[in-house]
Amino acid sequence: MIEILIYILAAISGLVIAGFAVHMFIGGLVAPNTEYQLIALVCFLIACAIGYMVWDVVERRKGTK
Repeated sequence: MIEILIYILAAISGLVIAGFAVHMFIGGLVAPNTEYQLIALVCFLIACAIGYMVWDVVERRKGTK
């Protein structure tokens, strides 16, 4: 159970850091609306990658992969 909480905490912190990194790289260089869209896009891509990793761990633990 504690393992799941650690994974969730790592996933959330990864998304926050990714969003902040985009803000630090392009903040002030583009319009705020564009910045928000890029942050959303990057966070979506990171969330997809995290989702894939979760799926892979579940499959490996089931023994089907």
